[in-house]
Amino acid sequence: MIENSASKLLNGETCLRTSNGKKSGRNSFVKKHCLHQQQKCHRPKENHIVGHNAVLYNKPFVESFEETPLLVAVLTYMGYGILTLFGYLRDFLRHWKIEKCRVASERDEQKDFVPLYQDFENFYTRNLYMRIRDNWNRPICSVPGAKMDVVERVTHDYNWTFEHTGTVLKNVINMGSYNYLGFAENTGPCADSAAEATVKYGVGVSGTRHEIGNLDKHEELEKLVARFLGVESSMAFGMGFATNSMNIPSLAGKGCLTLSDELNHASLVLGARLSGSTIRVFKHNNMQSLEKLLRDAIVHGQPRTHRPWKKIVILVEGIYSMEGSIVRLPEVIALKKKYKAYLYLDEAHSIGALGPRGRGVVDYFGVDPHDVDIMMGTFTKSFGASGGYIGGKKELIDYLRTHSHSAIYATSMSPPVAQQIITSMKCIMGEDGTTLGQERLRQLSENTTYFRRRLHEMGFIIYGNENSPVVPLMLYMPAKIGAFGREMLKRNIGIVVVGFPATPIIESRARFCVSAAHTKDMLDTALNAISEVGDLLQLKYSRRTRLSDDEEADHLSYLVSYED
Repeated sequence: MIENSASKLLNGETCLRTSNGKKSGRNSFVKKHCLHQQQKCHRPKENHIVGHNAVLYNKPFVESFEETPLLVAVLTYMGYGILTLFGYLRDFLRHWKIEKCRVASERDEQKDFVPLYQDFENFYTRNLYMRIRDNWNRPICSVPGAKMDVVERVTHDYNWTFEHTGTVLKNVINMGSYNYLGFAENTGPCADSAAEATVKYGVGVSGTRHEIGNLDKHEELEKLVARFLGVESSMAFGMGFATNSMNIPSLAGKGCLTLSDELNHASLVLGARLSGSTIRVFKHNNMQSLEKLLRDAIVHGQPRTHRPWKKIVILVEGIYSMEGSIVRLPEVIALKKKYKAYLYLDEAHSIGALGPRGRGVVDYFGVDPHDVDIMMGTFTKSFGASGGYIGGKKELIDYLRTHSHSAIYATSMSPPVAQQIITSMKCIMGEDGTTLGQERLRQLSENTTYFRRRLHEMGFIIYGNENSPVVPLMLYMPAKIGAFGREMLKRNIGIVVVGFPATPIIESRARFCVSAAHTKDMLDTALNAISEVGDLLQLKYSRRTRLSDDEEADHLSYLVSYED
């Protein structure tokens, strides 16, 4: 169902037009979200974008999702169609042994068995994925910091196998790692303290927290995380993915309703499925869609019996890692309170990367941490380590200690990893006696703003919130996924490219992750390479009208006034 203009405005969305009143281009509107207390956002002069819940926000909330140009969408579908047709032709040749098939398949003696390998996934792997497989799993032989060393490899059989040449590509600018604050490093206080912990405790624990694997470092870490988040208690886990997938089943079950954002991470989706609860999906960051599901759940109750749900849990993320968008947390909290639901917030990408104190999306919006029932996050991004945490009320954490599969059956976090987290977190909090943490937070914010602005000026379509360090650049066509990754590596820039089925079929993209460790020279080098490759591959699809110098200055002063 297509939303009308009035409903889009009610939800804080609109389609921008150029200042002269003409359309910016066929099927190439720019969808913007800009919320603040009845204030206009200085985009093209005639557009006043106001959200019905703007009073909940203490700062401008600006997100950009420019629609796919019609011609690009048609050519993208044609590209996938041609690849699929050639795939069936090659499968025909493989069936008659004309072409060798190297992918996993059932043996002849198992021909009467139920197929072990799913057919379409296998088809996609051997006919589409293999064409661009060289863009993934590249081995590196250094710290994945602002720069890294990449092991060169070649293929002689069209990406089925690879051979290392013995050459190392030195000082490749790393624009793909989640190293938001630059703590992925092998020198400095974090590395030194982790080395000391290794000498004292060893690398492994060889036991669960319930047995002989509960160290004083683990308890120190959990107390620190609780203080950092501003909650009563917290619990740390050795794996970020399992923090979601193994804890959600402990919090919801049969007779419960889980409301999940359509773009939630696979760990959240898996956790909801394993819980056995009823799952309903709402449109991404769309509060009207979420409220409709909440209202229906209250009015109608469970299917068939119409009994009230035992509990309703809302699952959202802080920063959505493929879109670069930020959850509308104040509105979600308002709905959660209105309908008496529980809120599970995944801050994997936002913790350490957002907020004046680096304490995630809760800090970014200035909301009360106690309004979020379950605060989840990972240590794999901003802290340069591994594992995850859950924070909340003491009763919640005590319950999880005895009911969580991840707590009871998983081996404890490695001591040097725990120490890395403790040191980096104290640095962010300023408890190390330096201002390094605040300097890195400020540098990340400046780098993010600069990088996004330059890409917009170059004419690329990029997604997400203007404060998000996750920056998706749209590629669209399947052939350009591999070409963009290869051309960037030729220019000594390491990036991540993503395509179907990880994204919608016409929304393939390159995903950049901005870091505080990036210098302006590094960003300029990367931006120049991106612009050069963009011209080469004709990737500058944006038809958005650029602001004049006066409009840009007005917009920047408007944003700065609310930062103050």
